[in-house]
Amino acid sequence: MGYPFAFFAVAAYLVGSIPFGKLIAGYVAHIDITRRGSGNIGATNVARELGMKWGIVTLVLDMLKGLTPMVLFSWCASGSGTGRDLALAAIGLCALGGHMFPLFLRFQGGKGVATALGVYLALSPLSCLFGLILFVLAVSIWHFVSLGSLIAAWAMPLILFLLGKPYPFFSLSVVMALLICWKHKENIKRLIRGEEPKWKMRTR
Repeated sequence: MGYPFAFFAVAAYLVGSIPFGKLIAGYVAHIDITRRGSGNIGATNVARELGMKWGIVTLVLDMLKGLTPMVLFSWCASGSGTGRDLALAAIGLCALGGHMFPLFLRFQGGKGVATALGVYLALSPLSCLFGLILFVLAVSIWHFVSLGSLIAAWAMPLILFLLGKPYPFFSLSVVMALLICWKHKENIKRLIRGEEPKWKMRTR
């Protein structure tokens, strides 16, 4: 498994590094999304600045950065058991790392929620459904996308555990939740101070 794993790990990171939000904003509106709104390249900022349609496009593309390497590795890699699960978890972490610390943006990337969603879709679609329900409920009640993202991220380890998923996937979910939390540190500070902006977007 060494050669295909190394290949897929590098490929997952490079694919994860593609800044779709920045590319879309530059092509559609001729703006640098890193200098608009929150400065983030993710779907939420794109939706606020360009409208829901382009936010959804960004969300799907960022999600595919996590999903595609996982699915392709599952198809191509031989073996089974804990070793394969560990390799698959590492591929997912490489994809998420690429999005958060992209080579093409001097390692200043997004917050990882959509790419993590793609990873979870490959590991356990049912867990994604439960996580999505929690996210929607949180945003509907409090109107903070960041809070909904954090709640869903930290719920995923428990959901995977309750669904009986292999230990490497549970460990991956904990690491991803920690990374997502770290990337949201400024949002957390604003939430504590009561300064976090509520969900709004342009209607165009």
